[in-house]
Amino acid sequence: MATGTNIRTYFNGAWHDGDVPIMRAADHGAWLGSGVFDGARFFDGMAPDLRAHCDRVNRSAEALMLEPTVGTDEMVDIVWEGLKAYAPDAAVYIRPMYWGINGDATAIVPQRDETGFAICLEEIPMAPPTAAATLTRTRFRRPTLENAVVNAKAGCLYPNNARMLAEARAKGFSNALVADAMGNVAETATANIFMVRDGVVFTPIPNGTFLAGITRARHITNMRADGIEVHETVLTFEDFEKADEVFMSGNMNKVTPVSAFEERQYQIGPVTRRVRELYWDWAKSTR
Repeated sequence: MATGTNIRTYFNGAWHDGDVPIMRAADHGAWLGSGVFDGARFFDGMAPDLRAHCDRVNRSAEALMLEPTVGTDEMVDIVWEGLKAYAPDAAVYIRPMYWGINGDATAIVPQRDETGFAICLEEIPMAPPTAAATLTRTRFRRPTLENAVVNAKAGCLYPNNARMLAEARAKGFSNALVADAMGNVAETATANIFMVRDGVVFTPIPNGTFLAGITRARHITNMRADGIEVHETVLTFEDFEKADEVFMSGNMNKVTPVSAFEERQYQIGPVTRRVRELYWDWAKSTR
């Protein structure tokens, strides 16, 4: 099922209009889950950190024992070629993907002799700056590297995220604040998380249980360059209950303010607004 509209698909060396079938029933990725993807964004005529996202999907493929077959520079060029079909003011989600095709004698291990590759472009609007999320706890936790491929942006990880979201929505919230194996805050079900207290920004330190995102790193760099104090550290749910502001960081909307965690209410504060301004200013500077 498509999330956006006006879809274009790169497959077998060419761009095609529409949601083109790309996988066969017997492909390893279809029935054994060996698929990875990444997501970048095109908006206001620019695609910030596109190269970093293309580079990461190749690393994700390696982590899932797949052979990445398209170099980063070539992938960036292919994306820009596909984006020519969209209006300069369109908001497009950019999704490069790899999946396994053949398995070994047991079928379980994907073979590196052949790897599927595609890119999907979908028009998906950017959320307005005031579109806020509400968070609740979930009984589901982030896995560790010993029991899941958390060092890849892999499709097989997302059913766990779906359980988190479904539980949160059943409780009347839009997202979940998720713990790691130790019970400390890791991220939300869909994005990295930041909190602000007394003008200082805090975010969970990467500990191998979640992807420390490209947009997350960009925000940290931007904030520090702007003189904002940022700490990557261990954070508890109680820390978020005491926060002045909370915001999410992800590729889809870059900055999403949080208006509530359980019973705790937040305003869209000055740091959250400044982080958004800094990101757009930086993106325009790299156009």
